[in-house]
Amino acid sequence: MTGADAYEVHVSMRQFGIPGAVTPVAADDPAGAWCVVDADGQTVTDHVLARVAAARAQQPARGFVTAR
Repeated sequence: MTGADAYEVHVSMRQFGIPGAVTPVAADDPAGAWCVVDADGQTVTDHVLARVAAARAQQPARGFVTAR
């Protein structure tokens, strides 16, 4: 994922309460690829991207939508 994608994923993770940290794959190359790591430092990018996509796809079933 690119830096721009990483920003969008980070925002969605915070919005939906998905844990993890978005970091560059190579710490000395922030313009390169990015990934998501968990608290143990394991790469969980694919899992988080799937959770973000599922959370974004959910629509309110009924009622009112209120901002937090």
